[in-house]
Amino acid sequence: MDNSAQKAIGTTVGGLVVIGLVLSIPLLAGFWVSVDAGHVGVLKTMGAVNTHELSPGFHFKTPMMDDVVQIDTRLKSFEVRAAAASKDLQTVETTISVQHSIAPTMAAECYQTVGDLDKIDLTVVAPAVQESLKAITAKYTAEELVTKREQVKQLVTEAIRNYIGHTLSEKKLDGAVAVANVAITDFDFSKEFNLSIEAKVKAEQQALQAKNEKERRITEAEAAAREKELAADAAAYQIKKESVERAAAIQREANALSQNPSLVQLRAVEKWDGELPTFSGGGPMPFISLPAPERRHVAESKTKEVR
Repeated sequence: MDNSAQKAIGTTVGGLVVIGLVLSIPLLAGFWVSVDAGHVGVLKTMGAVNTHELSPGFHFKTPMMDDVVQIDTRLKSFEVRAAAASKDLQTVETTISVQHSIAPTMAAECYQTVGDLDKIDLTVVAPAVQESLKAITAKYTAEELVTKREQVKQLVTEAIRNYIGHTLSEKKLDGAVAVANVAITDFDFSKEFNLSIEAKVKAEQQALQAKNEKERRITEAEAAAREKELAADAAAYQIKKESVERAAAIQREANALSQNPSLVQLRAVEKWDGELPTFSGGGPMPFISLPAPERRHVAESKTKEVR
């Protein structure tokens, strides 16, 4: 056999080896499987589910007979846009986010009965959110849904957990799904209701402003009235004090006059202007009876004034 024939045979053999290796790679890969972290493997043999989960890591399997489905067991958030009616028949819309996960030890049973977590979300969690929201919001008015938001959130969370638990219990999957938290965004109402709330708030603010203004005016009026009352009390006290002092002075003078009668005549002379009172008949009448020397002194004074 010449060299060319040997080379041809060698080339053919090498090609067959390469082809064999290429064809054997998928076959060899079918003997093992790697389960990612945060997942468990559900082994299916000819379509039948093996209830024993595969933990994260490397596992052997039968090629072309076994298939492994990886189930995510990490915490996942599933959002549902839900609508309901309040006690006062107002349309309420909100977005509820349910944070939950599949129990690793029940992943195979869940997959066999319901499916993976996405399937559970559509068939179990979404209806639980819708029904729970309708049941709770029907007990509150639209205004109470805002003012009692924490209370409503707690009741909705409990209702969702109970609904999911009851649904899974009927399928003999108790504890298969763990609900970690339920988050509710702000409640959205109709445009008309929002406008009515704004009008109500504005009216309450105006009423409060009017009340404050009224109280301010009343306070000012009361202060002014009190100020006048104090001024009047002060004036009355001053008048009373002066009248008491005047009465006391008059009493003292009366007592002095009663003890000295001649003092009355002296006071009269002090106040007399020298003119004698007259009767309608034309004759002068002495104001008081004066002693002779005093009458003579007065007459002389009058005579001098006439001259």
